[in-house]
Amino acid sequence: MKQLRWQILVVLVTLVIVGALLFTQQSTQGTDGPILSQPEQGGVYTEGLVGSLGRLNPLLDWNNSADRDVNRLLFSGLIRFDERGLPRADLAEAWGVAPDGTIYNFTIRPNAAWHDGTPVTSDDVIFTIEMMKSAGSLAPPDIKELWGRIEITKLNDKNIKFTLPEPYVPFMDYLTFGVLPKHLLESVSPDQMASADFNINPVGTGPYKFDHLIVENGQITGVVLTINTNYYLNTSFIEQVVFRYYPTSAAALDAYQQGDVLSVSQITPDVLMTALEEVNLSVYTSQLPQMSFVFFNLNNPDVLFLQNINVRRALMLGLNRPYIINTFLQGQAILAHGPILPSSWAYYDGTEHFEYNPDEAISLLKAEGYAIPAGGGEVRAKEGVPMVFAMLHPDDSLHTQIAQTIQTQWAKIGVRVDLQAVPYDQLVLNSLASRAYQSALVDLNLSRTPDPDPYPFWHQAEATGGQNYSQWDNRAASEYLEQARVTADYSLRTRLYRNFQVIFAKELPALPLFSPVYSYGVDTQVQGVQVAPLYDPSDRLATFTQWFLLTRRALQQEETPTPQPSP
Repeated sequence: MKQLRWQILVVLVTLVIVGALLFTQQSTQGTDGPILSQPEQGGVYTEGLVGSLGRLNPLLDWNNSADRDVNRLLFSGLIRFDERGLPRADLAEAWGVAPDGTIYNFTIRPNAAWHDGTPVTSDDVIFTIEMMKSAGSLAPPDIKELWGRIEITKLNDKNIKFTLPEPYVPFMDYLTFGVLPKHLLESVSPDQMASADFNINPVGTGPYKFDHLIVENGQITGVVLTINTNYYLNTSFIEQVVFRYYPTSAAALDAYQQGDVLSVSQITPDVLMTALEEVNLSVYTSQLPQMSFVFFNLNNPDVLFLQNINVRRALMLGLNRPYIINTFLQGQAILAHGPILPSSWAYYDGTEHFEYNPDEAISLLKAEGYAIPAGGGEVRAKEGVPMVFAMLHPDDSLHTQIAQTIQTQWAKIGVRVDLQAVPYDQLVLNSLASRAYQSALVDLNLSRTPDPDPYPFWHQAEATGGQNYSQWDNRAASEYLEQARVTADYSLRTRLYRNFQVIFAKELPALPLFSPVYSYGVDTQVQGVQVAPLYDPSDRLATFTQWFLLTRRALQQEETPTPQPSP
């Protein structure tokens, strides 16, 4: 009888639960379908921005990442790039490329307008380019040089033509610059641009427009933006954006903990663990456009053994890269397996991925005839030539620690490396440029260049006077690079770069180490945040128009089947 009572109780409880679920479903679904939460326009988003305000002008923000973050929401370029580095429409709604790859025609959106209501025209684009390539411009020399060789033709108010001296597909990288309003700045000369009032009261074309600066005790501590309801694309959800400036990531994180901001623009390694402990702070990590390598001078007669592919392969196998990343970068890096960023459309994942294997490294050296000293030792000799070489490295703390660890790891396979710390600019401008080095620990900064185009670093023509610092001389690889930068067919370019990466992984003219990552924090009440690889830290705001703070409840309308006529 006791067992029966338990069975009855179980049945009764089950009936109550089922009844409650049915009632809940009926009360939320009703007759029109389930209730869903949808983004609603409104709310104020406040970000703790690490840095300080300089000039809110896209032609003057090259050296100020905090300015670029704000400008990302204020200004637009003809095109933008997606997370894989493919070009997408922005101010320009369409473009076409001539079959020979030398002519690019762009059409500006008919509804594109400045924040003051003035239509965007071809004159604005031409004016911006002329300012950018002027003598007083802060633009990098390579950008000035490129625009100096391109013929720009206004076809009409909404169409513009660029004529290149020769086919060059990476030209698209140079069209993301923020366009400036000619009607507001044409009276400002290039040498006066840096001091123009426009820089603290900007007018752009982006999803947000400038409202006012926040000034406290005579210092600019923030900037307020409001939604641009006349934006040519989908209008943003968040109504107001407030950037507040902080000197360090730690100060910005403290402001978040105090409830002053909803996000932190950059989570640096020193505060990463503290940020991860914040229950309501989502920490997003994105790959940066930077790669670290050990470069070899393959044309230095003092280290001829570095010309041996198997010796370079042994050195690669002798590197414990995960240990370096976890120990000195707090895990904030991604292993590099080649010269193209893993996030790129051109990346090929089918090449060999090298894991730490000192035993195989030693076996390779033995197979090449290098003697192993009895009981171990640092130097292996082949034909009386010791395997000893020097490695230059930047003289900061992080690179010094990494270089010392590489030195220790290679000593375990019997290779001796003598380290020399030098300032980074001296390393590049003197040692690498003159090829007066044996090996070097180097960071390649690929910021703001979504098109991979490895040509400058690995083509034969760049070995003398260019950036092919390793002086790698491989004709097949060079031909693939030549073809890939002159064809606009991305499927063909993908195959060409795949072939190039296969050759690179086989020959290892330099040893790829890792790509660092960028971390930023956003409170969980901010929804719609998407993570994507970065070609500039400001790219974290690339999808900002889809972020939202408020939601509304709406009934999902269920489709009613359309009656079919009787046969």
